[in-house]
Amino acid sequence: MIDETHVRRLHDARSEDAALVLLEGRAHVVDHAAPDEEGPAGALLVITRRDLVDRIGPAPTDGEVRDLARILTDLAGKLGA
Repeated sequence: MIDETHVRRLHDARSEDAALVLLEGRAHVVDHAAPDEEGPAGALLVITRRDLVDRIGPAPTDGEVRDLARILTDLAGKLGA
């Protein structure tokens, strides 16, 4: 569901407000995901760029990216996405 490409795309996003969301069971990186805005209808926020960088740092290793993708996939599954 969420793979290393999604994590890298979010990490490398230009917008500080970028986020990884799930929409209809598929992961998408979007430019803006403010908690007070709905964003794409039915989208489930998984992680923001800020939270991702806080978690794995500014220069993550391939292993860190792979591990986070696995953790986020597991989290999304538990949330019922």
